[in-house]
Amino acid sequence: MRPETRWAYVFVLPWLIGLVLFQLGPMLASLALSFTEYDLISSPEFAGTANYARMAQDPKVAVAIGNTVLYTALHVPLAITLALGLALMLNRIGGRGAGVFRTIFYLPSMTPYVAVGVLFLFLLNGQAGMVNQFLGLFGVEGPQWTTDPDWILPGIVLMSLWNLGSTTIILFAALRNVPAELAEAAMIDGAGTWARFRRITLPMISPALFFVVIINTIASLQMFDQVYAMFFGNQVTQQASGDSALFYVVYLFQQAFQFLHMGYASALAWVLFLVIALITLVQWKLGGRLVHYEAGERA
Repeated sequence: MRPETRWAYVFVLPWLIGLVLFQLGPMLASLALSFTEYDLISSPEFAGTANYARMAQDPKVAVAIGNTVLYTALHVPLAITLALGLALMLNRIGGRGAGVFRTIFYLPSMTPYVAVGVLFLFLLNGQAGMVNQFLGLFGVEGPQWTTDPDWILPGIVLMSLWNLGSTTIILFAALRNVPAELAEAAMIDGAGTWARFRRITLPMISPALFFVVIINTIASLQMFDQVYAMFFGNQVTQQASGDSALFYVVYLFQQAFQFLHMGYASALAWVLFLVIALITLVQWKLGGRLVHYEAGERA
């Protein structure tokens, strides 16, 4: 073994140890627990596939899946569209001001998710929230975002759009790498703004778009922090929201740490893992056909 190879293994070793101890180890332990009845107090008792069979009969699971899927279907397109619009704005800003605006757009991503949840609990308050006060300036009576079952999920989607910084910066970086000569050549040929965007900009940034679609989908399916802080942090908001804010990971958390059904929670976690892996695989197979690579390669 060459010295540089040996040193490479030495430097990678801490990460490998952390991966085994804090990721692969707990994952395998949860897989084993998913076939048991375990309450953190008594010893685990083997239950076979009972936990997985229970999921098919649990009405709360169906509600949580429905809320999570609907949220993902609303959040991902809206978030990427708005982030792309912000990235296009940033791309037009030159000089020293560009760095300032990039920082401003990214700062919300640094805010802790729990703090965001608490903040929007006040902003979306039906009586005194700033969102409804703003709508009132235009003569629009705002809904009860945090208590009306029909408006709780749209309110959560609205809150989630606060955190667009990472997606915006990724798309902005992709826009900066679009060759200017391609747009100039298209302009000389008479292509308008929309034609240049559709025929040149979108294909050139398609790898970045493909990436942010995947990561935003994965993040949406695991939505937890903000929702739990808003609707499950105290008994009043939990009773007011009912099951309208019950997301899959929230229900998983409740089963694990509120009801101490660790075996059932582990089964829920592994089903989520497999669903995310399957969705990502489908996105990779279908989306990869639409992605343009300069060297003509496919992902």
